[in-house]
Amino acid sequence: MLRVRLPVLIPSCQMTLEILTSDLLQPFRHGFFTRAGGASSGVFHGLNCGYGSSDQHDIVRINRDRVAHAMDVAPPALTGVHQVHSPRVVHVDEVDPTAPPEADGIVSTRPDRAISVLTADCMPILLGDPEAGVVGAAHAGWRGALSGVIEATLDAMETAGARRERVAAVIGPSISQASYEVGPEMFDDITADAPETQRFFAAGAGDRMQFDLPGYGLWRLRRAGVGQAEWVRHCTYADPLRFFSYRRSTHRQEADYGRLIAAIRA
Repeated sequence: MLRVRLPVLIPSCQMTLEILTSDLLQPFRHGFFTRAGGASSGVFHGLNCGYGSSDQHDIVRINRDRVAHAMDVAPPALTGVHQVHSPRVVHVDEVDPTAPPEADGIVSTRPDRAISVLTADCMPILLGDPEAGVVGAAHAGWRGALSGVIEATLDAMETAGARRERVAAVIGPSISQASYEVGPEMFDDITADAPETQRFFAAGAGDRMQFDLPGYGLWRLRRAGVGQAEWVRHCTYADPLRFFSYRRSTHRQEADYGRLIAAIRA
């Protein structure tokens, strides 16, 4: 499907955000935001939206306000959770913005709120059932995906009125197989759950392997029964000008890293 990059000018600062969208999620307002157009500097240069980073709190707030503007919601209505690589999913009405609950998925039926997740190599997954007006957002690294956060998000969407065969799901910028070297312990954990997942591993140097995280995410989405699913095919590790990457920052021995944001509203 067509991937569209939408430049959005923020009038108050004359900055242009870059937002990746997918035809699959129309007509929902949504986007996978790159690091373009942010106020952060240094290793966080660009649109760092993570309060959990060591970036200045006021600068992160400015970045998040720009995202809220692009999503056409009030800044307090840009809603997220405290991500912990879990299978827990909450409804947007359960979220206190001043003390976000620990969870890795969030669902909504409210057009006045934009739900969001933060990533820096893990999969940001946006989902929507346009007939029911139900949307979801999930943060899924390999641990979260293995523990069932994708399926739990779909379950929560169905509780809110969606039907999974009508749901479209899009995986945003994530680390690609070429950049994701892993060890045999991870191979054992994932294939023990489903032996057919061996196909998401390719041979690497020595006992190392290259893991296809987006491919694994698509497999879980399709196995769970979504109507349509795709990956936007952007690697966070391989494109430092546009994306933050935890693994890249580790390899460069940087002190910290920025967080990308993905958001959707019903």
